[in-house]
Amino acid sequence: MSDATARISYIEIDDSGLATPTADIEQERRVAIFDLLEDNSFSLPGREGQDTPDGPYRLSLAIRDRRLVIDVADDDARPVAAFHLSLGPFRQVVKDYYQICGSYFDAVKRLPPGQIEAIDMARRGIHNEGARILKERLEGKAEIDIDTARRLFTLICVLHFGG
Repeated sequence: MSDATARISYIEIDDSGLATPTADIEQERRVAIFDLLEDNSFSLPGREGQDTPDGPYRLSLAIRDRRLVIDVADDDARPVAAFHLSLGPFRQVVKDYYQICGSYFDAVKRLPPGQIEAIDMARRGIHNEGARILKERLEGKAEIDIDTARRLFTLICVLHFGG
């Protein structure tokens, strides 16, 4: 599969039934979607002798029955895969991420740059841990690079906010 097709071309967040996000959460969501669509790597490995469905892919993220649901469709919106992942492995890292983000947003308003940088480094570390968990959970189902995993983790956090 070429790099032009091993990517996400569209992403939808199904947040129906979830709490209305705060302005900060909504901004995180917009930035993550924009960055994800600008630069990502996503492909589906061949399974059980079947051909790999061609990309680019359309993703829909939702929380249903306390599970993260990732529906994957081809560029013509035909379903090609669906992943239902337990939220358990994400819970603590999402909680930690929101706590550090709250500290970061507060720090930006009142602390000197050196202290803001230290909090931001901790925030990035937690974000990387969430991306690692996502890559691990998708192993054998979808192939993504670390930057794509980071951006998808941000969107999972947005869903967790209301979940």
